[in-house]
Amino acid sequence: MRQYGIVPESVYDGLNYGEEKHVHGEMDRVLKQHVDAVVENKNRKLSTVWHESIDGTLNSYLGELPQKFEYEGKQYTPQSFASDYIGLNMDDYVEISSYTHHPFYSKFILEVPDNWSWDEVYNVPVNELSEIIEYALKNNYTIAWAADVSEKGFATSNKGVAVLPAAPSEDMSDAEIAKWEAMPEKEKEKELYKLDQPVPELEVTQEMRQIAFDNYQTTDDHGMHIVGTAKDQEGHLFYKVKNSWGDYNKYNGYFYASKAYVDYKTMCIMVHKDAIPQNIKEKLEL
Repeated sequence: MRQYGIVPESVYDGLNYGEEKHVHGEMDRVLKQHVDAVVENKNRKLSTVWHESIDGTLNSYLGELPQKFEYEGKQYTPQSFASDYIGLNMDDYVEISSYTHHPFYSKFILEVPDNWSWDEVYNVPVNELSEIIEYALKNNYTIAWAADVSEKGFATSNKGVAVLPAAPSEDMSDAEIAKWEAMPEKEKEKELYKLDQPVPELEVTQEMRQIAFDNYQTTDDHGMHIVGTAKDQEGHLFYKVKNSWGDYNKYNGYFYASKAYVDYKTMCIMVHKDAIPQNIKEKLEL
């Protein structure tokens, strides 16, 4: 936004190729073939137009970038729309993560493929990451949320929730525990992920987060928008999340992620600096 500006979706929807929703398989394949040919470098040097061929493909599928446009009766450029209509100062926003392979209260480049621009994130313990999210929401700020959505408990289509079910043994009788332990693994999994009522969830630790990151069990899958909180029938905290997949579930495209899921599967968040508690801002020297 700082460099290129921004435009409303009504001006540039990126659907220049006959689809109602974004389906990028063909475009991705064509772009990869372009890039592979450039990398292979049969000419033994880069041509002067290789980048234009990439732009041409993008323009064909997505449409040409608007240089000027009208919105709500006024004329804008992408840059003036960002400054005059949106009015956000992007220098007021920071990204925050929580991993132990870098020192806490420092910045590091998050080592994931989607971070192709090598953006730096601040590093805090997971309990403070959770504290920032809750403080932000209580003070009328929302949170951009980058997270892994590959867990079986990410059941946002059919159940509208993202949870981390744990084996239900804490409050079970000895007979129930024995019955559970005797069940085949497939039956255990089926029982765990029925999600027809509130379920016990895993207790998330800093070590769990790190192991999942190091083992590629937590990956940079998706970006979403945390906009509020809710509680289930037993009073457990959930975050209300706005997704970008259209009206795909019973909550009109929103879903509810448990605190355990967010603690475990968050890769990083982006928030306004004023959405961070003062004691944590001081540790980060913000």
